[in-house]
Amino acid sequence: MARGCAFLGTRYAIMAGAMTWVSERNLVSAISNAGGFGMIACGAMDPARLREEIVATRALTSKPFGVNLITMHPALLELIQVCAEEKVGHIALAGGIPSGPAIEAVKAAGAKLICFAPALAFAKKLVRSGVDALVIEGTEAGGHIGPVSTTVLAQEILPNITDVPVFIAGGIGHGEAIAAFLEMGAAGVQLGTRFVCATESVAHPKFKQAFIRAAARDAVASVQIDPRLPVIPVRALKNNGTEAFTAKQREVAGLLDAGTVDMNAAQLQIEHYWAGALRRAVVDGDIENGSMMAGQSVGMVKREEPVQAIIDELVSEAAAALTRRGVQAA
Repeated sequence: MARGCAFLGTRYAIMAGAMTWVSERNLVSAISNAGGFGMIACGAMDPARLREEIVATRALTSKPFGVNLITMHPALLELIQVCAEEKVGHIALAGGIPSGPAIEAVKAAGAKLICFAPALAFAKKLVRSGVDALVIEGTEAGGHIGPVSTTVLAQEILPNITDVPVFIAGGIGHGEAIAAFLEMGAAGVQLGTRFVCATESVAHPKFKQAFIRAAARDAVASVQIDPRLPVIPVRALKNNGTEAFTAKQREVAGLLDAGTVDMNAAQLQIEHYWAGALRRAVVDGDIENGSMMAGQSVGMVKREEPVQAIIDELVSEAAAALTRRGVQAA
């Protein structure tokens, strides 16, 4: 993990996935304090709200943490400026290939830029664009996902991208998997689902219990119903909210047909739908109608426990796996 730790400035190269409504000051600071790297999920926050969250997180930890921004956010450059003014050391741009101005703004802020690569060609393009690290996230992950599995992406990308640290995400629930990806050349890993049921997570008790009860097969990907509307699939626990999203797609497709909205506005409507549906589940505890975003590793979430216990267990499992292979774990 040495390269990943050096990049993040942490004891362990375990980065937290940015989960809207979940990855806020309490969980982010707890992960950083436990030796990992917390990541604030900006989601649909406005610049003032993001600044408040950064300041509040810094009051809870002196350790490094980052901010995850969505590339299609209409105030993206303003959000980057907030991060610059608050001296955030790491910024992740997610949800699409970032624009040149966004990349330039992050670099001008002096922050390290992390981006997501869904394929080798995109990974190479991002490295040429000046990103400082990549996350390759497989379809097993929760929330917005790509079409390719974590193990396939790792095999495709890790041997070919060595200029920057590469972190692996999607479907990781045990330290043995961390050890395997480190041996393949990863600098570290990113986990989201495993931290949802942390004691420090503000997720509603009903939300946490749904995760604890769920099996891997319960986390399913949403279906795109209209090829004209390039909706990125979302993996979540199946419930009434899953059906409601299908209806929302039909509604937005109708607006496109009528010329009421353009494609960018249509995609923003979809994103706002997810933000609202996720809030209903995470904050209000409406696990029937809200969005239950979860990765397939949800089947490995067995109980509510402190962040420190989760990270210690992951590291212990990874070290034991490497020792069995005759590898010295630092």
